[in-house]
Amino acid sequence: GWQLCPERNPPTFFVAVLTDINSERHYCACLTFWEPAEPSQQETTRVEDATEREEEGDEGGQTHLSPTAPAPSAQLFAPKTLVLVSRLDHTEVFRNSLGLIYAIHVEGLNVCLENVIGNLLTCTVPLAGGSQRTISLGAGDRQVIQTPLADSLPVSRCSVALLFRQLGITNVLSLFCAALTEHKVLFLSRSYQRLADACRGLLALLFPLRYSFTYVPILPAQLLEVLSTPTPFIIGVNAAFQAETQELLDVIVADLDGGTVTIPECVHIPPLPEPLQSQTHSVLSMVLDPELELADLAFPPPTTSTSSLKMQDKELRAVFLRLFAQLLQGYRWCLHVVRIHPEPVIRFHKAAFLGQRGLVEDDFLMKVLEGMAFAGFVSERGVPYRPTDLFDELVAHEVARMRADENHPQRVLRHVQELAEQLYKNENPYPAVAMHKVQRPGESSHLRRVPRPFPRLDEGTVQWIVDQAAAKMQGAPPAVKAERRTTVPSGPPMTAILERCSGLHVNSARRLEVVRNCISYVFEGKMLEAKKLLPAVLRALKGRAARRCLAQELHLHVQQNRAVLDHQQFDFVVRMMNCCLQDCTSLDEHGIAAALLPLVTAFCRKLSPGVTQFAYSCVQEHVVWSTPQFWEAMFYGDVQTHIRALYLEPTEDLAPAQEVGEAPSQEDERSALDVASEQRRLWPTLSREKQQELVQKEESTVFSQAIHYANRMSYLLLPLDSSKSRLLRERAGLGDLESASNSLVTNSMAGSVAESYDTESGFEDAETCDVAGAVVRFINRFVDKVCTESGVTSDHLKGLHVMVPDIVQMHIETLEAVQRESRRLPPIQKPKLLRP
Repeated sequence: GWQLCPERNPPTFFVAVLTDINSERHYCACLTFWEPAEPSQQETTRVEDATEREEEGDEGGQTHLSPTAPAPSAQLFAPKTLVLVSRLDHTEVFRNSLGLIYAIHVEGLNVCLENVIGNLLTCTVPLAGGSQRTISLGAGDRQVIQTPLADSLPVSRCSVALLFRQLGITNVLSLFCAALTEHKVLFLSRSYQRLADACRGLLALLFPLRYSFTYVPILPAQLLEVLSTPTPFIIGVNAAFQAETQELLDVIVADLDGGTVTIPECVHIPPLPEPLQSQTHSVLSMVLDPELELADLAFPPPTTSTSSLKMQDKELRAVFLRLFAQLLQGYRWCLHVVRIHPEPVIRFHKAAFLGQRGLVEDDFLMKVLEGMAFAGFVSERGVPYRPTDLFDELVAHEVARMRADENHPQRVLRHVQELAEQLYKNENPYPAVAMHKVQRPGESSHLRRVPRPFPRLDEGTVQWIVDQAAAKMQGAPPAVKAERRTTVPSGPPMTAILERCSGLHVNSARRLEVVRNCISYVFEGKMLEAKKLLPAVLRALKGRAARRCLAQELHLHVQQNRAVLDHQQFDFVVRMMNCCLQDCTSLDEHGIAAALLPLVTAFCRKLSPGVTQFAYSCVQEHVVWSTPQFWEAMFYGDVQTHIRALYLEPTEDLAPAQEVGEAPSQEDERSALDVASEQRRLWPTLSREKQQELVQKEESTVFSQAIHYANRMSYLLLPLDSSKSRLLRERAGLGDLESASNSLVTNSMAGSVAESYDTESGFEDAETCDVAGAVVRFINRFVDKVCTESGVTSDHLKGLHVMVPDIVQMHIETLEAVQRESRRLPPIQKPKLLRP
């Protein structure tokens, strides 16, 4: 807090960052100097005197304890702070400007302070986009303000390089993973400026993701209880309060002065997936310690070139930029365009991304994709038509190069240096013009006696200067920089991070052949042949390729969306589908359940005149059907297909809808993102009526899909015998999802789905409404979520809520007849072998 001190301390400077309720950052530059305390101050030891722009007093938790209590007659010194608050982040300009005001006061220059402050408050600052401007505060000074070329890239100055110097590679990588996986990170240091720099450096490493939780680089002493908050944060605290941080159980503490990072036992930080972890580590050590490579040489070169601190900072950032490009490579192939107008709505198909990258088991990527920062990344960068930056270029065009360079350290280093050049140029677009000329106080000016304390400013004079400048600006046109928007390139389709060894798939072609043969035997009615092959097929279906092949083959046999089978064929198809689905996780990362969903509502058999049983009633016992995320991803995928068809000319729409992540099959086939980009470009040119018409068309597309999905979900969630509510209670997201049994339905009697539960369940007389109610609630939750995210109006949403119970009730009535008839089916006769 504010404290008197027995000697004059040199002036200090730091920048604190405050975030307002709209998550806008405000930068508070504080320059503190010491003046002889007046007798009245020595008695009260408190100053509460502040004007709007000049704050005198509280310096944010720095305590100075004198070694001995001074005698009453001894001269004491009180701190006074000049604070400049700005929404712009120009630390050096703040330092120079406040330093100039202090120098004018200390050196007794013949310059009016009110004029200098008025000029400071009214100077025009250039907009982003690599512009620069020279400003003067009217005291014979000159400063050049440069803005970065791209707004989206963070400005790090030397903060990243300093962070690595203070903590080392392993510790910074731990903090990086901790911040990405939403852990609490606390920095400790005796220096306020170092705390601010460390926080800035960590945020710069997270680019292209944006940190969206509590961010307080310098936390005042009065607010230390904020450290007990349950949400993630990045906070800096003065090392004087280290004792107060000891009892925090789940906070990762980085001591910048001691170079240590302490991770509590109860906190698990998932590491980067291999081989990225080891690759990143080795490239970082090449950048930070180039001599390590030469340490064992018999004849080391006489000199090694080391980069300047500013350049090394950019090289370290380039390593992390490459890392993100490798982690998120191909992410645009997993985006679903749900709406294009009036604003784009983009969703990310997480399961497909993890499945195709071969990282379903990876704890780190799973947590990153579920985090708030990644959700922001998708809504910000998923948009197909926008200004692009370095990351977009990297992830679209440099993936092949990064893959080829993996085993060539020197080529990797060259790539890092090229990226670093671009990052450096972004921050310093005009290298030659750093010609600041600002009056500085003399060497030990703080020890000299200043004739008078820092004066009270005349607020009226400052206000008059501000008003004059505002009047002058009124006539000027607003300085708005036009953004160059383009279609964001999608880049090559994604590949697995680690190529699986090819030995496993040598005999896969033979297996696919077996699957195809078996299916054709079933549909040709050669049941004996099919029966011989069935065990081999069920074994083959353990492989992903065979499951995909089965889905494709069955698709070919579905004609006009109905494939009516006889009882034996139906039995075979259901067994194969169940075998496919039993290995599906709730994520369905390989899209097998998604491919089978249209099929289970197509294959059917006639039980009696007017009663048809569909395959969905026999494949319900899989955990994937009761996973809301699966239904959401399916829904968004289908909506995207329909929205795309809405804008394509009828001629272009002949090709079948692409599976997520696959390259388009024809050259002229434009992806949904390309269509969306084109539409966003044309949007401003359309008439108001046309715009309204497009918005309504899109909304009715989403609405009709929601009805379609309410039907589909009721098919797969309502058990054949609705009195057996245990089946449902375990599955419809009500109980523990995992407890759902995954047993295969092998009996021809589909009634046996429910039958098998009879033996031990006492639910004979449970009311039907229990089942129906649970399904209605599950579907309503789904409808609420997807419709709100897709911007469906509340009237439409209310209409859906009215329809869902009716849909479920109608389906229950249909099922009653199916169940009654299915119980009458005779068991399948074994084929008799004829004696020769």
